[in-house]
Amino acid sequence: MSHRSGHHSEYQTHHHPQDHGRTSPRRAAQHHPVQKQAGYTIIHAGKQVRFGPVVFWIGVGTVTLLGMWSAATATYFAFRDDVLTRLIARQAEMQYAYEDRIAELRARVDRTASRQLLDQEQFDQKLDQIMRRQTALESRATALGTIPDVSVTGSVRPTGRGASADAPSGSPKPSPISDTVIFVVPPDREARLESRTPRVAAPRPNQFARAQGFDSVVFKLQTSLDQVEKRQMAALAAVEDSLESRARRMRGVIGDLGLNLAQLEVAAPRGSVGGPFVPVKLSADASAFDRQLYRINTTRVQVEKLNRALALVPYRKPVIGVVEFTSGFGVRSDPFLGRPAMHTGLDFRAATGDPVRATANGKVVSAGWQGGYGRMVEIDHGNGLSTRYGHLSEINVKVGDVVKIGQVIGAVGSTGRSTGPHLHYETRIDGDAVDPQKFLRAGVRLSSG
Repeated sequence: MSHRSGHHSEYQTHHHPQDHGRTSPRRAAQHHPVQKQAGYTIIHAGKQVRFGPVVFWIGVGTVTLLGMWSAATATYFAFRDDVLTRLIARQAEMQYAYEDRIAELRARVDRTASRQLLDQEQFDQKLDQIMRRQTALESRATALGTIPDVSVTGSVRPTGRGASADAPSGSPKPSPISDTVIFVVPPDREARLESRTPRVAAPRPNQFARAQGFDSVVFKLQTSLDQVEKRQMAALAAVEDSLESRARRMRGVIGDLGLNLAQLEVAAPRGSVGGPFVPVKLSADASAFDRQLYRINTTRVQVEKLNRALALVPYRKPVIGVVEFTSGFGVRSDPFLGRPAMHTGLDFRAATGDPVRATANGKVVSAGWQGGYGRMVEIDHGNGLSTRYGHLSEINVKVGDVVKIGQVIGAVGSTGRSTGPHLHYETRIDGDAVDPQKFLRAGVRLSSG
């Protein structure tokens, strides 16, 4: 089979054996003219098949496509298992990655929920501690409020109470020794977590900020309670120091006056009190506040006993105002005779009619005219102590009356052996006159504390 392109001339020459050598090339050319034809010729077994260009290329293209399809099909069947395996592996990898992501998000939500629950539990614990601590501080404030007031008689005045009844109106009130922190319990986060529908989602960005806000609230509450506790402890320490100082001064005064404290305590009258004896017990694990309060109560009982004893000691002034002596205790020139004489008391300058007050608790044993004393009142304070008030212009008590400290028993005058209005005041121990200034100085010492 042979074919040529239509762009070239095709020459076909048939030679017979008998004509070989007899026909010249020129003659042969004249006998068979040259024919020029377009297209494709297929010669097979002496047969010629002629195709046009279009049909030829369609056939070639069809054959080519069939070959490519066959190659692709063979390749597919050859590598199909490998491709499917890779596709399945890729799909499985994507599925695993997705499931890992879901598991990670769920774990994150679980951790967030667990952290919130833990934060809530810790916050509740801290809140319970704060509430218990506040309750303890309130009970401490109540205990501090039971401590009596501090006065000249030796009791304790807590700064947390209002102004006393005898304080003038408009005077500044004492500052409180304890404060109460009132706060509102924040909403329960655990309940909100339980009511929330479980879902796979990222934690909210404001949860951490909310936890920080709760921690800030707890810190502020703890700081406030710390300040309250410090003020309470400082107030308690001040009360303890004041009581101990007061007790030391009172014992010192009694010792300086040469008095017997035990006899004074026995002679001191008591009010109508009673009840079974219940000893105070202090537990081994008591707090510092409780131990200090126990010491204060012990010291306070001692101060009260000393108070009752000193209520029988005449260390106060018999007249009000500034003290001015016109004559002291001891040897002096007699105002009428001009000769040395013993003056058994103190003369206080005062105006006629000024009130004269009892300098200690006692009982009136004399009330009337007593020679050179003029009108005179004598009060027995027990334990050999007694006081005399002479030259009175008037007497407001009678024999047998029980008088209290500061009670008005008469008025200043100039009766008896006197050169002018004044108060003659004596202090006697077992009937012997002693210098009243010794007792007055003891009173100044007590009052200065």
